[in-house]
Amino acid sequence: MLGFDLGEREVTSAESDTLLGAIDRASDRVVSGTLATSSEGRPLKYAVVGTPHNIRNLRAIETSIKLLRNPLTPAGAAKVLARNTPAILWVAGNVHGGEESGTDAALKTLHDLAGRDDCAARRILDNAVVVILPTQNPDGREADTRRNAYSFDMNRDWFARTQPETDGKIELMRKYPPQLFIDAHEMGGTEYFFPPNADPFYHDIAEPAIDWINNTYGAAMIGEFTRRGIPFFNRDVYDMFYMGYGDTVPTTGFNAAGMTFEKGNASPIAARTFEQWLTQWVSLSAAAAKKTEILTTWHGMYAEAFKQGLEGRLEPNQVYNPGNEVITQVPDRKVRHYFLRADDPAKKAETDLVVRRLQRMDVQVFRLARPLTVGDFKPYGRPGTRTTLPRGTYWIPMAQGQKHWIQAMLNEDTYTPFPYFYDVTAWSLPLLGNVSGGSSGRALLPLATPVRAVDAPSARVTTSRAIGVLQLSGGTAQNAAESSGWLRHRLDRDWKLPYRVLTPADVAAGGLAGLDVLLVPDGPANAANTTLGETGRAALRDWVGAGGRYVGWSGGTQLAVLAGISGVTLTEPTSDVPGSLLRTTVAQGPLSRDVGPDVMQFYAYDLVMRAANPAHVLTSYPAAGSPEWFLSGFALGAEELAGTAASVTRCCSPPSRTSGPSPTARRRSSPTRSPPTCRRPRPGRRAPLHPTPPGRRRPSRTASRRSASPSRRPAVTGSPRC
Repeated sequence: MLGFDLGEREVTSAESDTLLGAIDRASDRVVSGTLATSSEGRPLKYAVVGTPHNIRNLRAIETSIKLLRNPLTPAGAAKVLARNTPAILWVAGNVHGGEESGTDAALKTLHDLAGRDDCAARRILDNAVVVILPTQNPDGREADTRRNAYSFDMNRDWFARTQPETDGKIELMRKYPPQLFIDAHEMGGTEYFFPPNADPFYHDIAEPAIDWINNTYGAAMIGEFTRRGIPFFNRDVYDMFYMGYGDTVPTTGFNAAGMTFEKGNASPIAARTFEQWLTQWVSLSAAAAKKTEILTTWHGMYAEAFKQGLEGRLEPNQVYNPGNEVITQVPDRKVRHYFLRADDPAKKAETDLVVRRLQRMDVQVFRLARPLTVGDFKPYGRPGTRTTLPRGTYWIPMAQGQKHWIQAMLNEDTYTPFPYFYDVTAWSLPLLGNVSGGSSGRALLPLATPVRAVDAPSARVTTSRAIGVLQLSGGTAQNAAESSGWLRHRLDRDWKLPYRVLTPADVAAGGLAGLDVLLVPDGPANAANTTLGETGRAALRDWVGAGGRYVGWSGGTQLAVLAGISGVTLTEPTSDVPGSLLRTTVAQGPLSRDVGPDVMQFYAYDLVMRAANPAHVLTSYPAAGSPEWFLSGFALGAEELAGTAASVTRCCSPPSRTSGPSPTARRRSSPTRSPPTCRRPRPGRRAPLHPTPPGRRRPSRTASRRSASPSRRPAVTGSPRC
């Protein structure tokens, strides 16, 4: 069909689509479709494969699965449904474009299920429908890059769904909710990783799902790889904590056995394809053999989640690997409800986005029909107090099947159980969005109405100012490519603003002419400063002095210091904060009128920033131990930040003017509604706030195996928090 065998060489995205379509046309066991279109216009093709009877009756299967997912379906009815309904099993590959073999193996799995008639294939087909998504990142595959066209790591984008590739995939998962989700990756070396995972595990994950991962699928793969003498490892490197992965989100949001598979990329493509196919086939076979038990248990997890929510019971922290000990336990406090305030017009877009994200993971959200007095209301980061919540406040009861996902998204803290982090340690949606709210453990039944589906809030802005983006490298540095990519995405897709990309050499050659605003994202500041030379530095100083607005963050802040347009001092941190949220105090002024008196700051190994003039500080970290000090996530030594600046303005040497445009224009044009021109930089790699990057890592043999960058440097925002 392709003119070569799968595994002979890596297929292209177009060849993958061609083969998938040809198999669909040739087999009555297959139906295919397109779940999304990438930023560069490539389709994300998927196939559903099963017996011809099941393919004809997919809508009836959807209905049965929906009933099994309903915690109020009686147990007896659920058992009957489990006997008569096929399981839904997912195989997805190539979320990182340069990790190709998952695609080739998924196509082989599809080919075998569509054409084989032996007992092994029949067992899978008789007990399951299999959703196969060969490539999750066609743009990255064609470019041979980890990330997509806008430099987003889409294995960090799962809960935020900022990219069309991620969003379309999860919408299809809502249509065909998985009991098994395989996410096929590559890493360094030649070995193979499959679960059991490393600690830590997020605490509010249904225990039966972890049991499936470890004792059904992990055990089956251990047995097969051992029998064949194929090198593998597990219980190391790849944890189950951050809610942005292709294993944690299917597991927490769908009660599936979500699993990351990693094959060493030093092996030839034939070996990579075979071993990826082997783990897929073994896992599908193990699921098929226990289909009725799995579906019965799957329903039971939703019923148990509802019961836990009704009782206000959070799952405790625990470790799963020998020799590890829990360092933080989940507080012994009931949580029956979350509330989100909706009475601040300035935060409507942020609040709507949180609600929309919950709804689009099948969370039921209500609005209070009249004021509600809550005796134990605990605002985020504050002590509990008796509070009357106004009419219109959003109410999210925990007594629903999606209780685990609600806790994962609305938590005040992640209560890190074990001090090893493949990624960041805080991601609460209200904290990230600066949305006011909190929780209660009381048994309440307020008068409330269901919330209709919330539309995506418009982010489009208008401005007459000419905008430039200064890219600090040619794109080879990871932090520069990511940071400028996220900025371009915000400008192109959200704000829909025109802009001009410049390099430091362009600045030295007079490229600032005609620009009103220069946005300077992360990147290698020292290299950029060298390229600028004295001519470029003088051009920057003159342009700022004449009224140009320089808005820099991370490497952009460092460059401002090196170029002599900022007077802040920057020092290396001594703390260990692998990606956490800290509350900062907002100075009185236009920013506080829009944002409020405080705002959460995402911090991960930033350089410590101090301003010579306190009047230039826009946001700062409060005194450690004060009522304003609040941290969500893991941190050691974060107290060094107390009293230092998170963002500053008017930080440039006279006669420069960098305080930004008028307050109204600043609110329209800044991604976090904040106008500072210099933001605390980070010394290392960057990754989006929504899809987040690697954090502090255990010093071990694992660095070469990671499919993420081996540097110990996480980063902040999916859009610049200037």
